[in-house]
Amino acid sequence: MQPTMTDIWVYLAQTPLLWLTATLLVYYLADLGYQRVRQWTLANPVLLSVVLLVIFLTVTGTPYQRYFDGAQFVHFLLGPTTVALALPLWRYASRLRRMLLPLSAALLVGSLTSVLSVVAIGRLTGVSEVTLRSLAPKSVTTPIAMGISEQIGGLPSLTAVLVIVTGIIGAVIAQDLFDRLRLNDQAARGLAIGVASHGIGTARALQMHAEAGAFAGLAMGLNGALTALLTPILAQILGL
Repeated sequence: MQPTMTDIWVYLAQTPLLWLTATLLVYYLADLGYQRVRQWTLANPVLLSVVLLVIFLTVTGTPYQRYFDGAQFVHFLLGPTTVALALPLWRYASRLRRMLLPLSAALLVGSLTSVLSVVAIGRLTGVSEVTLRSLAPKSVTTPIAMGISEQIGGLPSLTAVLVIVTGIIGAVIAQDLFDRLRLNDQAARGLAIGVASHGIGTARALQMHAEAGAFAGLAMGLNGALTALLTPILAQILGL
């Protein structure tokens, strides 16, 4: 008796490498399309990959946990990739040292703005307090943001989604926004996108310019530490 397509799919769905292969293939196709349309902003490969994978999982009825179990090697690579950001930092170390004071000031302003602005907008639009606490750390990398959210009484799972959305939005609009603002200094570009859009934004900064990537990597790391220190204090002051 010949196996049906359903039988084949059930068999493949139990194979862990299926989801790793699907993730890599989807991203490859999304990036190929991105290059074909000359890096059009809305065709960002991360955004397209997320949308396509969500559609694929929904159509096939695949639980997210099963997908993650198969594709978690990509998640594991986030650690080594983050460490590898030290290379562009080393290349621009001399300029980083010369700009230590303005970098520190910009980092503090950016970190405070990311938290205070979302709280202000949330309260103006009637967002619940739990959602506000989940939104507050949206501009830092996911593990740190989830830890902050849990500490101040937010929902870590909601925070994780908001962090990813924030990163994708930053990666999508960054270059066009910088061009419209005539912000041509690569250090300033990198610092801005690293503070606002964490790892996904940093990956986009590396595509834009090596110097922008170096400053984005530095901003991402330092903003994570600073936000972890400031957010619980701000939450108490703001009555979250």
